[in-house]
Amino acid sequence: MIRSALEVFVRVALLTEGARPYAQRGGPGWSARLAEGLREHEFELYLLAGPAGRGGAADGPDGVQGRFDAVHELPMWGVRPAGRGPAALRRRQYLRAYEQLVRALVMPRERGSFGPGLYRLAELARADGALPAFLASGQAQRVLERAWRSPGADTAAGQPMVRDVLVAADLLEQCLRPLSAPWYGTGPGGLGAADVCHVIGTGPAALPALAAKQLHGVPFVVTEHGLHLREQYAGYREAPYRWPVRALLLTFFRLLTEETYRQAALLTPGSAHDQQWQRRVGADPARTRVVHEGTPAVARPAAGPEPTAPTVVWAGPLEPGRDPALMLHAFARIHAELPAARLLVHGEEAVPGYLAHCEALAGRLGLTGAVEFAGRPASAAEAWRSGTVVVFTALVQRAPLLLADAMLSGRAVVSTDTGVAREVVGPTGLLVPPRDPQALAGACLALLGDEERRARLGLAGRLRAQERFAVEPVVTAFRDIYLELVSNWPAYPDGRSGTSGQRLRPFARPAEYWMAAGPAGAPAGVGGAVAGERRTSAGAGADAEPEAAPEAKPEALAEVV
Repeated sequence: MIRSALEVFVRVALLTEGARPYAQRGGPGWSARLAEGLREHEFELYLLAGPAGRGGAADGPDGVQGRFDAVHELPMWGVRPAGRGPAALRRRQYLRAYEQLVRALVMPRERGSFGPGLYRLAELARADGALPAFLASGQAQRVLERAWRSPGADTAAGQPMVRDVLVAADLLEQCLRPLSAPWYGTGPGGLGAADVCHVIGTGPAALPALAAKQLHGVPFVVTEHGLHLREQYAGYREAPYRWPVRALLLTFFRLLTEETYRQAALLTPGSAHDQQWQRRVGADPARTRVVHEGTPAVARPAAGPEPTAPTVVWAGPLEPGRDPALMLHAFARIHAELPAARLLVHGEEAVPGYLAHCEALAGRLGLTGAVEFAGRPASAAEAWRSGTVVVFTALVQRAPLLLADAMLSGRAVVSTDTGVAREVVGPTGLLVPPRDPQALAGACLALLGDEERRARLGLAGRLRAQERFAVEPVVTAFRDIYLELVSNWPAYPDGRSGTSGQRLRPFARPAEYWMAAGPAGAPAGVGGAVAGERRTSAGAGADAEPEAAPEAKPEALAEVV
């Protein structure tokens, strides 16, 4: 109870993306678990959604919308928001700021003007809300065309055509749309009223945090579970745009990522592997702290008895990057030495025609009766339960949670030594070089022939995953991070003064509130508050003053502590 008496109520603005055309990631589920674990703080979700709105992202199977004090949504892709363009004088200011930004995208020597141009557009958009209409105007398109075709512009990807200018202008408008969101200010729903902004991923989701820091001095922390910039580079290889447009947009995302890393108070990548990538993009190691992504699957029981026949399980999307062909070539060697062995391939076709390619390869290797392409399993736990050994063969293991989920089943794991595999599996599994079917076959045969070793490694892997990927350590880490940021960051650094006689406070509720009428476990009725109260009163804004609490009596304080 001592900690409950001293807890501080912090207002946290969670910024994330929902559905979007490329490099889709889930965000609100993890955010909801964080908000659920830190019930002493106030969380508002700011969601950049797809053209059709949330589409279930914030009302998913976990019912995550109910975990937040408020959910604010901005459609990101599709038709721009309605609104008028700026007046003549303001239009010239918009043109200068936009030219500064686009020249940073096309002129290698002017990269440093990206941030000033971005923040100037944010200030203008906050003043009149005319940014979307301006970015869609002919004047903005002409600025982009003139800068893109001027001497010294980087055209290594090809000379831009008129249609490239039109497509790129439209995409930039959508990427910059968060700057025009009605989220800036210090009133209810305004990011200026938050104590901390927490960005889940980077890219456009970081724009409101950058603007809130610039306009209101609000610090922000960035959490990445899979790097946004890396996903953009991978996704734009198949984007339906010409190379000049792809190059321009990738430059935008790179400069935005660099600015985000530079301005963030703290970066919390989900793995040391991602931390290394962040450093290559300019992240400061002193402001980087690895926080593994927690999963509720740590409470799931182990898989249970092994199947009767020795079975190798491979799971993941059927695509060249996951290299199921390596598994098939290795299994041909396994099957030659152990004819009773079976291979179960779980996963859906991610590249058209790739399933047929894998089936044909299995036929050429003489494995038709020993290999089963089982499709997508009902659950990951069911996939691991169906095997004796679990194998991962990706050319780059980027997602720690899939490996951790297999380890939580208690099955022994074999993985190619790429990406996060060594970090996640450690000494509790077998690591083999990528694209080496002989080494992979040898590791699988060693485990299939040694039941005691399988059991030992499976138990060790389960314990390791439970320790590293539990939800509780994540909640504890961010509880400390939030308090560290707000305690070391100046309250109201923009120097604004209260209105209507309001007293400015560094946190949503002063420490006296928690001493006199604290959270669950405190004496009910002290100071007129209800024990366990977390949310503000209905209709009260984020800056609403709580009811004055009487001075705590010594005996009441002793009872709380």
